[in-house]
Amino acid sequence: MPLPRSSRLLVGGFLASGAVHLARPEVYEPLMPAWLPAHREVILASGVAELACAVGMALPRTRRVSGWASVALLLGVWPGNLKMALDSNRSRSTAFKALAWGRMPLQVPMIGAAVAAARSAR
Repeated sequence: MPLPRSSRLLVGGFLASGAVHLARPEVYEPLMPAWLPAHREVILASGVAELACAVGMALPRTRRVSGWASVALLLGVWPGNLKMALDSNRSRSTAFKALAWGRMPLQVPMIGAAVAAARSAR
């Protein structure tokens, strides 16, 4: 079964985001909860995980496991997205607030796309 369109979009998003995690990890440092140790290492590891999940979903032989790994990854980074949204309330930038809070509901279709990828593997 071919990779669903939503899953192809997720693959592209993971490839782009994973590359940014590795090339410019400082972009993600403000998202990190204070209680989490080794911020830089976690950011780099999550970038590698996004790239691995993207490649894995693109390949039929690894699509099922990579789809479910992508679900776990998205749930794992959700606290960082929530922190960014909550922190945005202190910003004067309406655009930043809109972006930060707008990302929150996007997690649901992204998780759905990862599930669709996992289920498309036969």
